Amino acid sequence: MSMHSYSRCWLHMVWGTLKREGMLDKSAAAKVSKYLGDYSVAKGIFMKINFVNCDHVHLLIDLPTNLTIESCAQLFKGSSSHWINEMELVLGKFGWARGYGVFSVSHSQVGEVAAYIANQEEHHRGKSFSEELKLFVSRYGLTWKEEVNR
Repeated sequence: MSMHSYSRCWLHMVWGTLKREGMLDKSAAAKVSKYLGDYSVAKGIFMKINFVNCDHVHLLIDLPTNLTIESCAQLFKGSSSHWINEMELVLGKFGWARGYGVFSVSHSQVGEVAAYIANQEEHHRGKSFSEELKLFVSRYGLTWKEEVNR
């Protein structure tokens, strides 16, 4: 009998643009969303859903056994910022802010989190990305740290 590795580690990942500026218009955001989906397939990372807002991104992924959270965040952020600049999707130089948020998701809650991510446009009519991220940090029992340099 051979040994296999099995895992199901759902993660809700979020990160923002440099200085939390709304740098991505709807057309650019849609292209970045498609890029992230295609990139996840190429890297062997199952992505249930993503949504790219003008100033931040949400992903729901199943972390593969061969990657760490940090390496996964670096892959997505590094490759996408390079691609955005290469494709000249924004005026000037594009960059993501330092850091990210990653929150574990119970397998039973995947549908609810996917729906939350799919409903980003409506959700952000009443709440900024910073407010949203502070709420996640609080819900997960973490301490919010004000950023000096974004």
